[in-house]
Amino acid sequence: MVLDLRLLKVFTDYFVICHATSGRHALSIADGIEERLAKDLKRKPGHVEGRRVAEWILLDYIDFVVHVFIEEKRTYYGLERLWGDAPLLPLSGKEADEPSSAETRPSRRRTPKSG
Repeated sequence: MVLDLRLLKVFTDYFVICHATSGRHALSIADGIEERLAKDLKRKPGHVEGRRVAEWILLDYIDFVVHVFIEEKRTYYGLERLWGDAPLLPLSGKEADEPSSAETRPSRRRTPKSG
Protein backbone atom coordinates (compact mmCIF):
# COMPACT_ATOMS: atom_id res chain seq x y z
CA MET A 1 0.00 0.00 0.00
CA VAL A 2 1.24 3.51 -0.80
CA LEU A 3 -0.13 6.57 0.97
CA ASP A 4 0.36 9.96 -0.69
CA LEU A 5 1.22 12.40 2.10
CA ARG A 6 2.19 15.38 -0.08
CA LEU A 7 -1.00 17.37 0.53
CA LEU A 8 -0.75 16.82 4.29
CA LYS A 9 2.56 18.71 4.32
CA VAL A 10 4.41 16.39 6.65
CA PHE A 11 8.00 15.13 6.84
CA THR A 12 7.87 12.89 3.75
CA ASP A 13 5.92 12.56 0.50
CA TYR A 14 4.89 8.90 0.65
CA PHE A 15 4.52 5.97 3.01
CA VAL A 16 4.98 2.52 1.53
CA ILE A 17 3.40 0.01 3.92
CA CYS A 18 3.60 -3.77 3.73
CA HIS A 19 3.69 -6.73 6.07
CA ALA A 20 5.46 -10.03 6.42
CA THR A 21 4.58 -13.35 8.03
CA SER A 22 7.59 -13.40 10.38
CA GLY A 23 10.62 -11.39 11.47
CA ARG A 24 12.84 -13.30 9.05
CA HIS A 25 10.40 -12.57 6.24
CA ALA A 26 10.35 -8.85 7.20
CA LEU A 27 14.15 -8.77 7.04
CA SER A 28 14.09 -10.43 3.62
CA ILE A 29 11.57 -7.88 2.32
CA ALA A 30 13.59 -4.95 3.70
CA ASP A 31 16.81 -6.38 2.27
CA GLY A 32 15.16 -6.86 -1.12
CA ILE A 33 13.86 -3.29 -1.16
CA GLU A 34 17.27 -1.89 -0.23
CA GLU A 35 19.09 -4.03 -2.81
CA ARG A 36 16.67 -3.18 -5.61
CA LEU A 37 16.67 0.56 -4.96
CA ALA A 38 20.46 0.61 -4.64
CA LYS A 39 20.89 -1.32 -7.89
CA ASP A 40 18.17 0.26 -10.03
CA LEU A 41 18.03 3.82 -8.70
CA LYS A 42 21.34 4.21 -6.84
CA ARG A 43 19.35 5.08 -3.69
CA LYS A 44 20.26 4.16 -0.13
CA PRO A 45 18.13 4.90 2.91
CA GLY A 46 19.17 7.88 5.00
CA HIS A 47 18.09 6.02 8.12
CA VAL A 48 17.04 2.46 9.01
CA GLU A 49 15.35 1.30 12.22
CA GLY A 50 14.06 -1.99 13.57
CA ARG A 51 16.31 -4.60 11.97
CA ARG A 52 17.36 -6.16 15.28
CA VAL A 53 13.82 -6.98 16.45
CA ALA A 54 12.37 -7.18 12.89
CA GLU A 55 8.76 -6.53 13.89
CA TRP A 56 8.65 -3.08 12.24
CA ILE A 57 11.48 -2.14 9.94
CA LEU A 58 11.57 1.46 8.76
CA LEU A 59 13.61 2.50 5.72
CA ASP A 60 13.74 6.31 5.40
CA TYR A 61 14.56 7.48 1.89
CA ILE A 62 13.69 11.11 2.81
CA ASP A 63 11.01 11.65 0.14
CA PHE A 64 9.40 8.29 0.95
CA VAL A 65 9.45 5.99 3.96
CA VAL A 66 9.05 2.22 3.71
CA HIS A 67 7.40 0.44 6.65
CA VAL A 68 7.78 -3.36 6.75
CA PHE A 69 5.72 -4.84 9.58
CA ILE A 70 4.98 -8.29 10.80
CA GLU A 71 1.21 -8.52 10.36
CA GLU A 72 0.30 -8.24 14.07
CA LYS A 73 2.30 -5.02 14.47
CA ARG A 74 0.85 -3.54 11.30
CA THR A 75 -2.64 -4.08 12.67
CA TYR A 76 -1.68 -2.80 16.13
CA TYR A 77 -0.01 0.44 14.98
CA GLY A 78 -2.53 1.09 12.21
CA LEU A 79 -0.66 3.62 10.08
CA GLU A 80 -3.49 3.34 7.55
CA ARG A 81 -5.90 4.60 10.22
CA LEU A 82 -3.50 7.20 11.62
CA TRP A 83 -2.96 8.70 8.16
CA GLY A 84 -6.50 8.02 6.95
CA ASP A 85 -6.76 11.41 5.20
CA ALA A 86 -3.91 10.52 2.85
CA PRO A 87 -4.95 9.34 -0.62
CA LEU A 88 -4.16 5.72 -1.38
CA LEU A 89 -2.16 5.35 -4.60
CA PRO A 90 -3.16 2.54 -6.96
CA LEU A 91 -0.76 -0.36 -7.37
CA SER A 92 -0.50 -2.76 -10.25
CA GLY A 93 0.00 -6.52 -10.08
CA LYS A 94 -1.69 -9.46 -8.42
CA GLU A 95 -0.88 -8.34 -4.85
CA ALA A 96 -2.75 -5.05 -5.40
CA ASP A 97 -5.93 -7.00 -6.20
CA GLU A 98 -5.88 -8.89 -2.88
CA PRO A 99 -5.96 -6.44 0.06
CA SER A 100 -5.51 -7.91 3.51
CA SER A 101 -7.68 -7.19 6.51
CA ALA A 102 -4.91 -4.84 7.75
CA GLU A 103 -5.56 -2.60 4.76
CA THR A 104 -9.02 -1.47 5.80
CA ARG A 105 -9.10 2.23 6.51
CA PRO A 106 -11.61 3.99 8.75
CA SER A 107 -12.34 7.61 7.89
CA ARG A 108 -10.90 9.19 11.06
CA ARG A 109 -7.25 9.84 11.76
CA ARG A 110 -5.34 11.44 14.56
CA THR A 111 -3.55 14.64 13.63
CA PRO A 112 0.22 14.29 14.00
CA LYS A 113 1.92 16.70 16.37
CA SER A 114 3.95 19.40 14.66
CA GLY A 115 7.27 20.68 15.82
